[in-house]
Amino acid sequence: MTIEGFIGTVWSARLLENLQKSLVFGQPGVINRDYEGEISGKGSTVKITSIGDITVGNYTKDSDISDPEALNDAQATLTATEAKYFNFSVDDVSRAQMSNNIMDAAMRQAAYNLSDVADQFIAGSSYVDVATANKIGSDTAGKVPNTTPGTTAYDYLLQMGTKLSEANVQKQGRWVVVPPWFVEKLAADARFTDASASGSTDALLNGSVKRAAGFDILESNNVPTVAGSGGDAGKTNYKIIAGVPSAITFADSVNKVEAYRPDKRFADAVKGLHVYGMKVVRPSALALLTARATT
Repeated sequence: MTIEGFIGTVWSARLLENLQKSLVFGQPGVINRDYEGEISGKGSTVKITSIGDITVGNYTKDSDISDPEALNDAQATLTATEAKYFNFSVDDVSRAQMSNNIMDAAMRQAAYNLSDVADQFIAGSSYVDVATANKIGSDTAGKVPNTTPGTTAYDYLLQMGTKLSEANVQKQGRWVVVPPWFVEKLAADARFTDASASGSTDALLNGSVKRAAGFDILESNNVPTVAGSGGDAGKTNYKIIAGVPSAITFADSVNKVEAYRPDKRFADAVKGLHVYGMKVVRPSALALLTARATT
């Protein structure tokens, strides 16, 4: 790719497509993109209206039903708080000595790096809004999965599932994102390794390990970590999040991708701007396990 062959709108779309293919926390099936397309730049806001419960009554033949109830609604705001950019150049001499696809490869790497930063943002912003009743472990007393019945990694997944069920969260589409060490501990449990008990996922998600304990289990290095306090002082705990796609909404836009020739260089350069924001709209549809690999 050269400046002459560059079409900004095409490369913006291609960059966004490659970016979304690399997301774990930010992919469809984990979050929803119900307000995609309404983000125009950093600071853009989208009003999200949610409807409260609707009463179900008993019907008696030949009798009047009650008057319609007024629906209670609540409004939240999704704000595009993040604006991240990339800006790279390829020297004319270097490009002449390299593959003609060097700029394409650089754009793919830019998309991957942008997605990595976006994933960290989604994960780090989500766990703080999990409903208190759906939390297992804490910053002062993180759980340490071991081989004792009731405290294995698999058991903690089951407990997270129970938290969601007690909050009347649907079973379909449940996911959990875990760090690599947690997958290693799961692999030591026969309930996890038994393929017949795992089920299957028709369309595999990014980072997919397998389906078990009622969850699509995804692996990521972007599971948030926090410094322990109190009894866990000096230790690092991981914030393992589980939920359903309706819990978190995310919207992003590649506002600009521009190719140019730097004034002081003989080079082709490309810069781009990625704008996004997220909102937890159903805190009770998320569960949180605070845990670490060792004591």
